Amino acid sequence: MISKLDAMPDDQDATEAMRVIQQSLNNLMDVDKHYRRKEYLLFPYFEKNNLPGPAMVMWGKHDEVRNLLRETISGLQQTETMLAAEAKAYCLFTILPAIESVDDMVYKEEKILFPTALDLLTEQDWYEIYLQSDEYGYCLYVPQFEWTPEGGFHKEMRKPAAVGGRVQMPTGSFAVDELIATFSALPFDLTFVDKEDTVRYFTPGKERIFDRSRAILGRKVQYCHPPKSVHIVNQIIKDFKAGKQERARFWINMGGRMIYICYYAVRDAQGGYLGTLEVTQDLTEVRSLQGEQRLL
Repeated sequence: MISKLDAMPDDQDATEAMRVIQQSLNNLMDVDKHYRRKEYLLFPYFEKNNLPGPAMVMWGKHDEVRNLLRETISGLQQTETMLAAEAKAYCLFTILPAIESVDDMVYKEEKILFPTALDLLTEQDWYEIYLQSDEYGYCLYVPQFEWTPEGGFHKEMRKPAAVGGRVQMPTGSFAVDELIATFSALPFDLTFVDKEDTVRYFTPGKERIFDRSRAILGRKVQYCHPPKSVHIVNQIIKDFKAGKQERARFWINMGGRMIYICYYAVRDAQGGYLGTLEVTQDLTEVRSLQGEQRLL
């Protein structure tokens, strides 16, 4: 496409050609998915092998490529008309550097990153990366085959070892004091009701929205609500148990604050009903946010 643009007379309108280039750049921005798969799936293995440096350097380069692509796309979107001479200059000084930055990253991957990774990772490591890759997506091309490595690997990923009485979960583990402190730090209230409609847990947050005390534990959830709203609670739970819905949402104004209340059906891996999770959050401050405040 850029070669066709280069063949245009300088005074010819190149706006349409630039639109095609912009679409190509939008497609190229898909490389972000590839970078995130590297950052969150591959780089952890470098860290586990005491090689965090190369991964962190490359992550910084990823961000440079992303920013360059975004700036290039944004600049094109702000251009309404452009003659071929202007478009050629724009390509030379803006678009080509963005494309070259992506190409340079491919070179670093093929010559440095992946050869090193092949020495560091086991077949099981690569299989676990493969099993998680769909969560991040793919760049331009989605594999149309299923990889089954030799050696009889299971589709379930290895679970982190439970050491020292840690509470084991599918995605990691907690020491009991860590788990209690984590739930206490959540910026919202959680209450769990089991499949027998019995209240089993609530988070001990510092700034509670609704009153909670240990006296409700073991109590039927229907008795924890005013009589006038019990029929609504019963209908939500009935629909959850029947599989008719997965979520019920409410929001109210309370003392000048916007309170968001959401009930979620909790299910096992086979879809069986295990209970209901109530999540209550004060959205007043969140609703007032404007602009951005980034980590960088």
